[in-house]
Amino acid sequence: MTLIEKVPRAEAEHIAEGSAGRGSAARFPQQKRVIAVVASLTASLVIFRLELLKRLVAAGHDVIAFAPEHDARVEQELLQIGVRFIRIPMARTGLNPLEDLRTFWALRRHFSRLKPDIVLPYTMKPIIYAGIAARTLGIRERCFLVTGLGHIFSEAAGASLKAKAIRHLCVRLYRTALRGARVVFVYNDADENDIRRYRMLSGHLSPTMISGSGVDLDHFTFSTPPRGGPTFLMVARLLRDKGVVEYVKAARIVRRSFPNARFQLLGHFDSNPTAISREEIDAWGREGILDYLGTTVDVRPYLAACNAFVLPSYYREGIPRSILEALATGRPVITTDLPGCRDTVQPGKNGLVVKARDVAALAEAMTTVAKNPDLAEEMGRRSRELAETRFDVHMINRMLFDGMHLTD
Repeated sequence: MTLIEKVPRAEAEHIAEGSAGRGSAARFPQQKRVIAVVASLTASLVIFRLELLKRLVAAGHDVIAFAPEHDARVEQELLQIGVRFIRIPMARTGLNPLEDLRTFWALRRHFSRLKPDIVLPYTMKPIIYAGIAARTLGIRERCFLVTGLGHIFSEAAGASLKAKAIRHLCVRLYRTALRGARVVFVYNDADENDIRRYRMLSGHLSPTMISGSGVDLDHFTFSTPPRGGPTFLMVARLLRDKGVVEYVKAARIVRRSFPNARFQLLGHFDSNPTAISREEIDAWGREGILDYLGTTVDVRPYLAACNAFVLPSYYREGIPRSILEALATGRPVITTDLPGCRDTVQPGKNGLVVKARDVAALAEAMTTVAKNPDLAEEMGRRSRELAETRFDVHMINRMLFDGMHLTD
């Protein structure tokens, strides 16, 4: 830690300034900036950040996106909107220090050459290593988007000595990365509370709350759900922590009363230690209880074809993008009473909230929707209203611009 904690004098002076005068436009002259956006998944740049990137370019800024995977479709889309793309080495999961050092030095090398005025990383590893790399180079305008602190801060991580040691290390790294930040955005109360609890921010800076990544309401339009046997849809990475097993177990219960009900699952396999195997998915398919839909670049037809959206996650979510897309489409949402998930539901109005890992409660909520199609439709209309009033991506991006002291 001693090597990476060395920071230039200019930043020490910036830290001493604290938050005084941060609302003064005179201190932040509006001019063309070089903005580095750092992601841990290349596809996320268009799935979650496309409208933000467009807005930054439209405002006249030079935007450079960094991410680890080669994805021709994403790179072409970024090129079309005027965003440069640079691949960096990064292992999204795992704690190999040599791999993480490669990430740090690659980012530092690129930042040294490109001299960004603003660095905007999101998700855990980009925040830590881009944040530290930018600090060591004296880049003062470091803005962080905490979409979720990471699995290690969730209840599912447990309280073993190993988990505590890893959490302690992550806290130290977060503190190092976030020190002297311009702004730190968070998605939910739990992340804000943990940032305060573990004293990850220095000086007078407090986290700035925003309502997730937002959803494009012109792209995800409202549709009336189909009639007939109920169709439930879950969209998520195939991880146990996302509640896939609970979804299947609840489906078995609901099927007893509604033999024509369909239970669909859309999402990609993952290398995470809690991943669901292909053999398990195939077995549930042979049983006839689960329709695995594979992956897609356009989830809209699947949302339009379902009657209700289900995400029984006990993963440490920020605010799940999949739920926001379901809200915009006009579907009732059944999810868990956990940070991020519960922030998307007004219980009894646009959906239902159940205790995490409670299969019986999940099955009861799904049965309620199946029994009452008119209620489900009304909940869906309220979901769309909630998306319009709270989760509009353009509203979220205005908040990001304000926090970064940018104007259109």
